[in-house]
Amino acid sequence: MTSIVIVDDHAVVRSGLRMLLDAVDDFFVAGEASEGDEAFAQVEEKRPNVVLMDLSMPHGKDGLSATSEIKKHFPDTHILILTMHDDEEYLFRAIELGASGCILKNAPHEELLKAIRQVSEGDAYLYPSATRRLMDDYMKKLKDGKTSDTYRLLTDREREVLALVAKGFANKDIAEKLVISVKTVEAHKAHVMEKLQLKTRPELVEYAWKKGLLGYSL
Repeated sequence: MTSIVIVDDHAVVRSGLRMLLDAVDDFFVAGEASEGDEAFAQVEEKRPNVVLMDLSMPHGKDGLSATSEIKKHFPDTHILILTMHDDEEYLFRAIELGASGCILKNAPHEELLKAIRQVSEGDAYLYPSATRRLMDDYMKKLKDGKTSDTYRLLTDREREVLALVAKGFANKDIAEKLVISVKTVEAHKAHVMEKLQLKTRPELVEYAWKKGLLGYSL
């Protein structure tokens, strides 16, 4: 059962989302919040698998601030950003702060349910136009010489570890999947971060998105 907290400053939106999600057998709406501080309190109390987080909440703490605070204290909580605006700046910032994905509020219901399931399983989700922009941004940087294709520096095993880490698997789970020790996983992960010049997991996830390593369909 996937437990969910809905965060949106409009009561009508929260009510509509609750009705939709409560009708799904394997979903359970554990709580609601109208702004960031309430969202943090709900996560602290209910410990949901997924938070549907509105970005634009004019009264109280906004969605980006709430995302940062929740991921800092509850790193295993998956946050799916809900937004009305196809805004590149907010999208990139949400990823940097640890969001597992982003979906537009006008997306079809089936797409929303798919996105929730993907992030609840430790995967990532981006709406198609956002994925294209991430790829375009990366290719532009390559063309302008602002980045290099360091992926070729990784060994096959390091690439496997990179993909699994980006999908949200813990070191122990990666070790079991690849039939290696946890210490070996940690060593591979350290080598990946060093070769790619990355410092945080959000940076690693963004890199994996740009390289198309997460294996989700658009």
